[in-house]
Amino acid sequence: MVSELIDKYIWLVQTFVDAGPGGLSLREVTERWTERYGVADYPRRSFNNHRAAVEEIFGIVIACDRSTNRYYIDAGESAVDQRQSVDWLINTFTVNSLLSLGKERLSGRVSVEDIPSGQKYLTPVLQAMLEGAEMELHYHKYMSDGSELRHIHPYAVKEFAKRWYIVAYSVEAGALRVYAMDRIASLHRTGGRFRMPKDFDVDRLFEASYGIYLPEAEPVLVKLRTTRREAAYLQDLPLHPSQTLLSDDGDTCTFALRVIPNPNFVMELCKHGNRLEVLGPASLRKAVADELSQALKQYTI
Repeated sequence: MVSELIDKYIWLVQTFVDAGPGGLSLREVTERWTERYGVADYPRRSFNNHRAAVEEIFGIVIACDRSTNRYYIDAGESAVDQRQSVDWLINTFTVNSLLSLGKERLSGRVSVEDIPSGQKYLTPVLQAMLEGAEMELHYHKYMSDGSELRHIHPYAVKEFAKRWYIVAYSVEAGALRVYAMDRIASLHRTGGRFRMPKDFDVDRLFEASYGIYLPEAEPVLVKLRTTRREAAYLQDLPLHPSQTLLSDDGDTCTFALRVIPNPNFVMELCKHGNRLEVLGPASLRKAVADELSQALKQYTI
C-alpha cells in the first residue's frame, strides 16, 4: 500500500493535472479534498506543505497566479512534461491508489504485474530522500547465505525490469552503489543526516548505461540488424534512448545506439533470438553468441 502521505502528494498532482491550465482556487481544491478523503477542511498551511513536498520529490511546481489566486501546474517547469520517469512514477502511484479504492468493484477486470517489494520499501525510501535521512539496511546478495549491513544515503530510486532499486552512496564503500529492494531484509533510519550533491541527476548518471549497472566504462557504438517486424517493436519501444534507425531495405533494418555493454544488455539482446543480429562491436557480438551457444547446449537432443 502507498503510505497516506505519499498518496496525498500523488492525489494533489493528479488533481491539478486533471484541472488543466486554468488551475483551481484553494476553495475548489478543498472541495475535491473533501470528496476524496472525507475531511471538510484542507488548511492552507497543509496545502502549502504538500505543494513544497511535491516540488522537492517530483520536481513539479504547483504555482499560484496572484492576480486570480488560482493554483496550477507550471508546465514550463513541470517534470510531468519534461521527465518521463517521474510521469511514469506518478501514474504508477495513481493506479495503485485507484485499485486500492475500488478493488472490490474492479475485481476480475484489471490485471497488473507485481513488482517485488516495491510497495514495501518505496515509500520510506522516498520520504528519506525528501528529508535527507541516512538509512541502514541488511542486504542479501544473490548466491550469498548471509546478509550484509550497509549504511546508505539514498540519492534516487530507479525501476528496471519489474524491480525497484535504490541508487545510494554507501558509507562503507565510500562510493555509489545500487541496491535491489527485493533483496533487502530490513531497512530503517539511523538518525543521521546527509546532504545531496547539487549536481546529482539519476537520469544523467545512467544515460550511457543499460539497466541498473553503474557506468564503469565509456559507451561504444553498437549496430544491430533486425527483421522488419522486430524493427517495428524496437521503434515503438527503443532499447536505449540513443537508438537511431540507420537503414531500412524493406526486409531488414539496421539500428545504431551508443551504450556501455553490460550483462543486462547482453541478456536483452539474447531475448530477441534470431530476429536480431549484433553487427558490432566484435566483443559484444561474441558475448551474445557465447550466451546463445551455452543456452543451445542445454537443448541439444
